[in-house]
Amino acid sequence: MDKSLLITLRKSKIGHPEHQSRVLAGLGLRRINGSVVRQDTPTIRGMIRKVTHLVDVQQVDHEENG
Repeated sequence: MDKSLLITLRKSKIGHPEHQSRVLAGLGLRRINGSVVRQDTPTIRGMIRKVTHLVDVQQVDHEENG
């Protein structure tokens, strides 16, 4: 069982500091309501913590086939 996070951008990065825009780009979020799936690691959790007011996060559990 592999744990992942579904991260969705809910608010615009416009008007927020540049470092927060860079964090969103690092996560792969480009537009409002855009979503990405990332592995649940301490690095990703730290990035989410910096922009928690702009994103929604859901934990996704899935099994790898193979």
